[in-house]
Amino acid sequence: EHDAVQKKTFTKWINSQFSKTGKMPITDMFTDLRDGRKLLDLLEGLTGTLLVKRGSTRVHSLNNVNKVLQVLHQNKVDLVNIGGTDIVDGNHKLTLGLIWSIILHWQVKDIMKDVMSNLQQTNSEKILLSWVRQCTRSYPDVNVLNFTTSWADGLAFNGILHHFRPNAFSWDQVVRLSPVQRLDHAFTVAKDQLGIERLLDPEDVAVQLPDKKSIIMYVTSLFAVLPKDVSMEAIREVETLPRKFKVEVIEYFESIALVTVPVPTHPLAFLSFFCFAWLPLQRFYLLFISAPNRLDELCQGSLLEVDLDSYQSTLEEVLTWLLSAEDALQIQDEVSDDVEEVKDQFHTHEAFMMELTAHQSSVGNVLQAGNQLIAQGSLTEEEEDEIREQMSLLNSRWESLRVASMDRQARLHEILMDLQQQQLQQLSDWLTQTEDRIRKIETEPAAKDLDIYKEQIEQHKELQNDLEAEQVKVNSLTHMVVVVDENSGESATVALEEQLQSLGERWAAVCRWTEERWNKLQDVFMVWQQLLSDQVGHLACSLL
Repeated sequence: EHDAVQKKTFTKWINSQFSKTGKMPITDMFTDLRDGRKLLDLLEGLTGTLLVKRGSTRVHSLNNVNKVLQVLHQNKVDLVNIGGTDIVDGNHKLTLGLIWSIILHWQVKDIMKDVMSNLQQTNSEKILLSWVRQCTRSYPDVNVLNFTTSWADGLAFNGILHHFRPNAFSWDQVVRLSPVQRLDHAFTVAKDQLGIERLLDPEDVAVQLPDKKSIIMYVTSLFAVLPKDVSMEAIREVETLPRKFKVEVIEYFESIALVTVPVPTHPLAFLSFFCFAWLPLQRFYLLFISAPNRLDELCQGSLLEVDLDSYQSTLEEVLTWLLSAEDALQIQDEVSDDVEEVKDQFHTHEAFMMELTAHQSSVGNVLQAGNQLIAQGSLTEEEEDEIREQMSLLNSRWESLRVASMDRQARLHEILMDLQQQQLQQLSDWLTQTEDRIRKIETEPAAKDLDIYKEQIEQHKELQNDLEAEQVKVNSLTHMVVVVDENSGESATVALEEQLQSLGERWAAVCRWTEERWNKLQDVFMVWQQLLSDQVGHLACSLL
C-alpha cells in the first residue's frame, strides 16, 4: 500500500518539478523513467546543469541511468540499494528508492540546510518536527508526535496553515469536519494561498499508518514557503519526548548502496566503462541489524486501546510468518565456491533480509499490543503471565532469526568479495603473461618468406583465440557486487577503483594491439600474395 501511495506522490512531485522547467509530465514513473532521459531532465532542473541524453536503446538507457547515478554521487546524494540495470529493468522498489533519495536531498535537506546550520543540528527530521510542534502548540486538538499517525486526522496540516494564515479559514469549522474533509481543506488552502501542489490525496493520508516519506515531503513543501524560525526550546522539547513517540516508525535503512555494476562485453569498451561509468560505493548497513534491542523500544506503550482477541489474532499471524521465515532461512543452500552462484545466493538472501526488515514492525506491533494490554489492567494475573511468556518467546525467536540471517549475510559477503578478488587477480595475471607474450612478438625479426609469415599469422590467431577465451571470463564480471561496510574507509573504495581502472586500461591496450597487429598482418599478407601473383605472371610471360 505504501508503494502505491509513494508512486502516486512521487509522480506528482516529479511533475511539479517539470512544470517549473517546461518539461513534459510523466504518467507512470515505473515505465517513463526506465530509459533515464526523464531522470536526466529532472536533475537538469534541480542542478541547473545541462545533461546530455542518449537514444532509447537498452545500451543508451544504461548510459543515461549511469549518468544519473554519477550526477547524484557528485552531489553527495545517498543511494539506496540501486544499480543502473535496476532502473532500466523497471524495478519498482528501487525506482521508488532512487526518487526518494533525490527528494530527500533537494526537497528536504537542501531546503533545511540553512536552518540546520544556524541551529548547529544535523537531524533534518528532528528540526522539521520541532517546527511543526512550535507552529501548532496553541491548538489543543493537535499533538504531532511523528510523521505518520499524527497526520491522519488532518488537524496538523490545518493547524500549520491557520497559524500562519489565521484569517484564511475558521478553525472551529475545520474541527467539525471529517478527517478526509480536513485533509482536502488543508491541501486546497495550501494550493490557493501558498501555491503548493496537491502532492497528497486525502484518502491516502486518512489511514491507520500514513506513508512517512510522503508526509515528510509535503510538510517540507510547507516549510519551504513559510517562516522557518525554529527555537531551541522546541528542539529540546522534541528531544525529551517519550521514547515511544520517537520510535513509532523505525527507519529500516540508514545508508545503503548495494551497487550492481554491468561490464560492457565489447573488449574496447572496457576502458571507457571504468573511466566513466564506475558507480559510487557506500556502506550497506541495516539499522535493525545494528541495533538488536530496537524492538524493545516499541514495547513502551501505545496510544490505541487493545483487546485480547485482536492481540491473539495478530500474534498468531506474526508467529505463522516467523515460522515460515525460519524455514526459508534453514533451506537456503550452503554457500557455494562458484562466484556466479554466490552472487545469486547473495541476492536471494538480500531479498530475504529485506522481508525481515519489512516484518519487523509487525513483530514490534505485537509486542507493543501485549505491553498495552498489560498496562490497561483489565487482564487476570494468569492472562498477564501468558502474554509476557508469549512476548518473550516472540522476541527470542525474532532475535535468533535476526542473528542467523546476519551471520549468513556476513559469510556471503566475505566469500563473494574473496571470489571476485580472485577473478580480478586472475585477469591481472593473464594480462601480465599476455603483455610478456606481446613484447616477445614485437622483438621477433620480420618474416623473410611467405611460410614464416604464415606462421606469424597462425601465431596471432592463437593469441586472438586466447583473447576471446579470456573475454568470457571478463564477461563473468557482469553485475559485479561490491559491498563496502561501515568500517571501510574511503581508501578501500579508492584502492578498488584504481585496481579496476588499471585492469581496464591494460585490457584495452591488449585488445587494441591485437586488432592493430591483425590488420597489419593482413595488409602485408595481401602484399605477399600480390608479389607472388606478379612473379607467376612474369614467369608465364617469359616461358611464352
